Amino acid sequence: MKKSNVDRLITLEEFIIQGQNEFKGATGELSQLLRDIGLAAKIISREVNKAGITNILGVDGSRNVHGENVKKLDIFSNDQMLHALSRSNIVCMVVSEEDDGIIRMQSSSGRYIVHMDPLDGSSNIDVNVSIGTIFSIFMRNSDPADYPTDDDALQKGTKQVAGGYVLYGSSTILVYTTGVGVNMFTLDPSIGEFFLSEKNIQIPEEGTIYSVNEGNYNTWSPGLKKYIAYCKENDKKTNRPYTSRYIGSMVADVHRTLLKGGIFIYPESRKLPNGKLRLMYECNPISYIIEQAGGLSMDQNGRRVMEIEPTHIHQRAPIYVGSKKNVQNCIEHLKKYPKEEPRFIEKAELQ
Repeated sequence: MKKSNVDRLITLEEFIIQGQNEFKGATGELSQLLRDIGLAAKIISREVNKAGITNILGVDGSRNVHGENVKKLDIFSNDQMLHALSRSNIVCMVVSEEDDGIIRMQSSSGRYIVHMDPLDGSSNIDVNVSIGTIFSIFMRNSDPADYPTDDDALQKGTKQVAGGYVLYGSSTILVYTTGVGVNMFTLDPSIGEFFLSEKNIQIPEEGTIYSVNEGNYNTWSPGLKKYIAYCKENDKKTNRPYTSRYIGSMVADVHRTLLKGGIFIYPESRKLPNGKLRLMYECNPISYIIEQAGGLSMDQNGRRVMEIEPTHIHQRAPIYVGSKKNVQNCIEHLKKYPKEEPRFIEKAELQ
């Protein structure tokens, strides 16, 4: 088991305050916002852990903006996050996977905008598999004295001031970055506090695990098929074949990738030419975390995901994210092989 690099017990609040004091002129608003998210995470964690005995499992009967079945815990998590973000009047707008449009908060003068997936991997809820919450925080471009505009909510991932996720698994873990490294906190449910469990996390430069839904193999590009074939080849010099691991919850798969190394892929395909994951509240915050930990996050063209110009709050994007060498190798395969495989022509078709 890997030994923690934390010398003493430090709560999330204490750590945030210490970090705030390192920045001259810091107002404390971002620190308060992170604490508010931490509070919502505790409440969601409590409900997730007792979901089977409180009639909160199962579908709600409605569908969200993406046409997906809404689970009862989806609604609960969304409500808790919105309530937490409204507490301090420092958030002017919220974009949620569960809502069609931008949510205007009561304080139009708030300086921050939050994009969130309140409960990632909700299809796993009823079978007790790890799920999570993902969040991305931006500062508005417009003057706080003015009414916030839709353009404030559409900024490149490079403009994020914080990004993070909460994993509800065998323990509840909060991971976040504000651009000065990645830190992980573990919830002690007996006293209701997050404690620092790993600081300045660095993803291995190369890993031996690949994570992708191979059920979609027939819809992939030739380059991705070639890369997965490469992962499965026997080669002791490069520690292949790699191990395949796919949970179906982005938070869970990315968390393993962050700690163990390797690559997580949700690609473009014939079925989903723009990928499935949402740019603003899934791909951007995860990319921010992985890059801060020393990894890479690219699209199919080898462009940084965080450099993609958003045009819609629910925009989708392909993502290839993880250890630097794994991602570079994958992108090389994508560029090396043509997008369309030549089709074999029967003789009868030539007559």
